[in-house]
Amino acid sequence: MRVRHPFRTAVVVALALGFVVALAGAALADETCNSPYVTKLIKGQEDYVYVWALGVEGLGDGSDKLVTVDVNPKSSRYGKVLNAVSVGSRGEAHHMGFTDDRRFIWAGGLAEPKIYVFDIGTDPGKPKLVRTIADMADKSGYLGPHTYYAMPGRMLVQALSNTKDKGGRTGMAMYNNAGEFVTSYAMPTDGGGDGYGYDLAVNPRKNVLLTSSFTGYDNYMRPLGDVVKDAEAMKRFGGTMVVWDLKALKPSRVLSVPGAPLEIRWSLKPGDDWAITAAALTSKLWLVKQDKGQWQAKEVGTIGDPAKIPLPVDISITRDGKGLWVNTFMDGTTRYFDLSNPEAPKQTYQKVTGKQVNMISQSWDGRRVYITSSLLANWDKGGADNEQFLRGFTWNGKELAQVFEVDFTRQQLGRAHHMKLGSKSLRATLPPR
Repeated sequence: MRVRHPFRTAVVVALALGFVVALAGAALADETCNSPYVTKLIKGQEDYVYVWALGVEGLGDGSDKLVTVDVNPKSSRYGKVLNAVSVGSRGEAHHMGFTDDRRFIWAGGLAEPKIYVFDIGTDPGKPKLVRTIADMADKSGYLGPHTYYAMPGRMLVQALSNTKDKGGRTGMAMYNNAGEFVTSYAMPTDGGGDGYGYDLAVNPRKNVLLTSSFTGYDNYMRPLGDVVKDAEAMKRFGGTMVVWDLKALKPSRVLSVPGAPLEIRWSLKPGDDWAITAAALTSKLWLVKQDKGQWQAKEVGTIGDPAKIPLPVDISITRDGKGLWVNTFMDGTTRYFDLSNPEAPKQTYQKVTGKQVNMISQSWDGRRVYITSSLLANWDKGGADNEQFLRGFTWNGKELAQVFEVDFTRQQLGRAHHMKLGSKSLRATLPPR
């Protein structure tokens, strides 16, 4: 007997009512999606996948934790958990990012203003929690740190909410690599801006920072069924992207991108100056590029059948800018799009990779793909559909073949969410600090 999933029912109701609902996905998960200021990209075989997992009450210690999995096929522990570092509490673990020197991972949760700093440089196979930054709320007024984006000697943190009313009016907080607060930048509320934030990504050559939008704590921490019944709550979702002057860190243009634009990916191909994003509810791909000197956003593709509400979440662009992986949560499907012409993406492959899927990360060479399952604690599926895993795949350009799986529920690790890749070689090459 199949358990009816209230998430699907709630979204259908929202559509029927003409409301716009967005999904909290993930960002900056793999080698091709790291900040351009992160040094020492892993261009060969990675040794580890670090998984930031949500704690589940009654499962293990119940806390959020950073889990290290061996992913080198030559290792005797291939596909096995090597280490798990608990933070001692549950805060809706969500995203993480490397510092520019790749010695540390910053991670946090959407339910709190805390940021956890893990040392992965001393021993890449055994990360250690070395610092907890707890002043984000006091210093910036923001909570729910989402995207951690390396800048030279600093970390730019995009928040989803604020401490005043726990709504979606938010901004970015800048820290130095020592964890000291520097300043904050409010998301624009004029010129078409709605004040919401989600992801961020930069193109240094064009001096551009792009941000996308979602909603605040008062929405994303509630069951979706409750939100769609609340007419006022349904007004509190973003539908914009903002173009910022990177050097000045000032907004210069607001783009209308309906349907909740989530992850932002710049093409890494030399000479390309365009970015792509996926709108969660409308299942559309949007291209951001300059036209006659002005940055514009243009709808360029459709993901699956929007009427069936596939709900695209995470995306990953290939290093040559010619391909895009897209995960859709509701149908558990991984799709590949040919971006040879970014103005007209074409889907060339799809495969069901889980009963629910969220994050997708790929190696620099594109031969290995990793997928995790969890979206949000209150939004994940129930019953037999509540799979919680890390799955590893190989990709030969024609077929995804699963090569290992870590069952996070069976191993009492929680809900598998965000990923980063690690390498043994980084330890030996890191200078003293």
